[in-house]
This record gives sequence, C-alpha cells and structure tokens, in this order.
Amino acid sequence: MALFNLKSAEPEIHTPSPEMEAFLQGFSIEVMPRTAEKVDDFRAYLPTGTRVYIAHIEGTPIEDMVATAKRIANEGYPVMPHFPARIIKDTATLREWIKMYQGEAGVDQALLLAGGVTNPHGDFSDSMQLLESGAFGDAGFKRLHVAGHPEGNKDIDPDGAMTNVDAALRWKQAFSETNDADMAIATQFCFEAAPVIAWADSLKANGITLPIHIGVAGPAKLQTLIKFSIACGVGASLRVLQRRAKDLTKLLLPFTPDEFLEDLAQHKAANPEFNITNVHFFPLGGIKTNANWAIENGGTSAIPASQS
Repeated sequence: MALFNLKSAEPEIHTPSPEMEAFLQGFSIEVMPRTAEKVDDFRAYLPTGTRVYIAHIEGTPIEDMVATAKRIANEGYPVMPHFPARIIKDTATLREWIKMYQGEAGVDQALLLAGGVTNPHGDFSDSMQLLESGAFGDAGFKRLHVAGHPEGNKDIDPDGAMTNVDAALRWKQAFSETNDADMAIATQFCFEAAPVIAWADSLKANGITLPIHIGVAGPAKLQTLIKFSIACGVGASLRVLQRRAKDLTKLLLPFTPDEFLEDLAQHKAANPEFNITNVHFFPLGGIKTNANWAIENGGTSAIPASQS
C-alpha cells in the first residue's frame, strides 16, 4: 500500500507481515443500507464469503434492512443484521423481523445489542432479553454475536467501571454453554493494542471464553475518526488520535490501522490461544477504501469453515 510521505514526496511502500496477513483472514465489515447503496457490486471489493454486518440505525425501516440483506446475500456474502433491542417493540415484532430476514435473504446469524437509543421503544432494553425470548433458537439461527466494550460503556456503567458490562458478558457466556448457536463477542472499534490485550486476557481469566472479533476503524481522515470516536464513546483510545493530530507530518494523511493490527497480530502469533480471533471493520472512511486496504494487507480469504 502506498502512503504519501510529506517530507520526500515519494510513496512509502507498506508491506504487511505474515502475522498481519494471518490475523486478517476471515475479516468482516459493517455497512448500513444507505452506504450499501453506494456500492454497485460488493463482489468488486470483498472476497466472496466475507461476513457483512448490516447496522440497524433507529429510524431505518425494517424493509430497507431486509432488502439490503437480500441484495448482499445474493452477491455471495453471509449477512449478519443487527437486532437492537431497544427499537424492537415486542416478541411478536422480533419474530416477524426474523421471519422476514430468513424468508427474503436466508439469514441465520445476527448481532444482538441494546442499541444506541436511551429509552426503549417497547419490551426490550438489552440483548439478554432478546436471547431469553427464544426467538433465535426457534428459528434455528446458527451464529449469534453479542457486543463487547473494551473501554467500558457509559450507558451501562455510568461511573466508568466495568461492573455491569462484565456481568452481562458472564451471563452471555453461561447462555452460550446451553445454546446450540455458535456465539462470539464483536466489539466497538479501538485504536490501542495494549489495553485491548489486557481486557481480552481479563475476560479469559474470569471464565469468559467466547471468541472476540475486535472492532477496527478502517482508513479514514483523522477528523472523521475523532468525530465518530466521540459520538460512540470511545474515549480512552482518543489519545492515540490526539497524538497523531499533533504530528504535522501526519495530520493530512489518512489514518490507517496498521500499527494497532500489527501489534495484535504479533501478540496472536506469540500466543496462539489468545481469544481475539477475528477482525471486524467499521468502514468510517468508506466501504471501498476499507475493503481495498484490508485486501492489500492480506485479508483475501473468506470466513474459515470453523467460523462460518
């Protein structure tokens, strides 16, 4: 990948390490209906079989979500729509959504989360209630992901601690042990490897062994990343972006996750049992840009059979 060097005006070639290439195998990416519309054909950018999450933002009609899932599935990709608990009215609505997704797009996997809404629109306020409903088990879903927060979540723990977040993950771990679906944790995006490694290790030490799909912000302008980080509550990692903003030689260059992913990849190579197993991209700088970067850095394979 070519990075523009302000001092020499010559392209600087970045070559991914073998560890980075291995770590990016089976990466996933997130889209919304409105961003998916800007992509003529995902097959021009993503390896066939790449898992595509479809984010459900408040106000998006379920018909738009299902149409997006159908379109992407027809292009050869397993789709994982979000089910935000707080915008789902009741169990009947949940089951109807599942029926629509299955009937139109053959969906058999989902990301369950509370959602970014302060006040629930109906009976559900968190993903545990969605799991308890039994709707996904009754529909035969093969894979269920739940949200993870390496830096905590002020909506769940207003004091900034991890008490409620960790308790919820312990509950989900116990649920996974009695449920037929494969489960994993998909996290918010982060920028700094050391705290993420410490968080993942602490989960494992406390008996939470669900595989972790680490959230990564794809290449984007620095200003864009700072804006999304503040909006999404990614506070601690902001220091990485702030340090970069002070470096005038980097201020105008797109931010890429090379260093973050390389650090995680090297740790994974040295510690094969490390519980971060996959990379999940948030394409904040655009789907095409993110997909190209991922492939250039080794992410050319589809989901391994064990994780499909």
